[in-house]
Amino acid sequence: MRTSIVPLLAGVALLLALPVLLSAGLLNAAIQMLIAALFACAYSLLSGRAGMLSFGHAAYFGAGAFATVHAMNAFAGTGLLPTPLLPLVGAGVGLLVGVGAGWFATQRAGTAFSMITLAIAELLHALAPQLKGWFGGESGISTMRMPAWGLSFGSTQEVYFLTLAWVLVCMALLYFLGATPMGRLTLGLRENPQRLKFLGYGVHGVAVSAFAISSMFSGVAGALQAINNEAANYAVFDAGVSASVVLNSYIGGVGTFLGPALGAVLMTFFGYALSDLTQSWLLYQGILFVLVMMFMPSGLAGLFGAVGRLGQRHGWAVVLPLVALSVGAAVLVGAGGVFVVEMAQRMFSQDYRALARAAATAAPIALFGRSWAPGAVATWCVPAALFAVGSALAWLARQRLRILAEGRVAPAPSPVPAGPSAAIQGQANS
Repeated sequence: MRTSIVPLLAGVALLLALPVLLSAGLLNAAIQMLIAALFACAYSLLSGRAGMLSFGHAAYFGAGAFATVHAMNAFAGTGLLPTPLLPLVGAGVGLLVGVGAGWFATQRAGTAFSMITLAIAELLHALAPQLKGWFGGESGISTMRMPAWGLSFGSTQEVYFLTLAWVLVCMALLYFLGATPMGRLTLGLRENPQRLKFLGYGVHGVAVSAFAISSMFSGVAGALQAINNEAANYAVFDAGVSASVVLNSYIGGVGTFLGPALGAVLMTFFGYALSDLTQSWLLYQGILFVLVMMFMPSGLAGLFGAVGRLGQRHGWAVVLPLVALSVGAAVLVGAGGVFVVEMAQRMFSQDYRALARAAATAAPIALFGRSWAPGAVATWCVPAALFAVGSALAWLARQRLRILAEGRVAPAPSPVPAGPSAAIQGQANS
């Protein structure tokens, strides 16, 4: 228990210290990471624990966001709904919408269920611009955070601490939900719904409950987004929002509790850091998702867990070289891929093609602080060398992993127990 509590407390302490360590711009990015982490964990309750793959969870995120904006304008952040309690509105509306949508969607399973959830989200996305009274049309609805409880909520730091408090509370509730009978039934729904039905449980009711609870916490995430942005637009119902939570959850590891949060934090930072550097950042995100699904189906959390188990079984002196080889291979192959993608993106852009036609020759391309001639062999030798060396390191890592799997490396010796029993054991061995 202590080994799990200490890293958790260290992580919470780091989150509390971020406003001192980060600038206002980076702190706003940290708010987006926290919201994405809560949204991913809420989605994982349905997809990972209950085994129901939803393609339209933006519907409940957006419902919570719009409900919160209306509440902010109606109550002005005072009275029964001061600003710190506004996410309760998102939770309530997300729960109600989730019950209604879940009752219909869970009538079917598998692909049909996924298509129904996608259809519900797309229906809201199509209707929102037309229902101006509810969703404000194309421009959306704006609002303003109002002071409450002695706080102005005018600074990014205060909004960050409000978001952090709600995210920690919701994550704790999601965690303890897994230990309740409802959480066990949700897991049974994924593993064997026929057996649950045979035991006398209402499978449809359990499925609707899991759907509604997931929608409720998604509504809280949408409410936090509305409070942070002080606005809501029909774009929150976009299919890209639903797709991003699926990608974040599966990249992080939908089978673990904090895996989706890890994926959401990394991918949100990935987009924040790369969106200003390259136009191809969505391509990199898609490639990363494909690679994770092909080679690490349990996600990044599963990868870290597997490395930890290898370290405990064989000793870190044996496993660390394997980790170094794998990281080196990933970095080199990734660098080669980035070189090729960025060169291709610039070569096939309209501006470069117009310039090449005007000059009747392929002009050098500025990349990574140097100019590269697209027609020169030396230019393409760089990614070829990176791919070759990275592939060699990957082959060595695979061979070393095969040796560990075959047991040709002796496991790390277990510590000899101290005390009289150790002395007796030593005498018996001698």
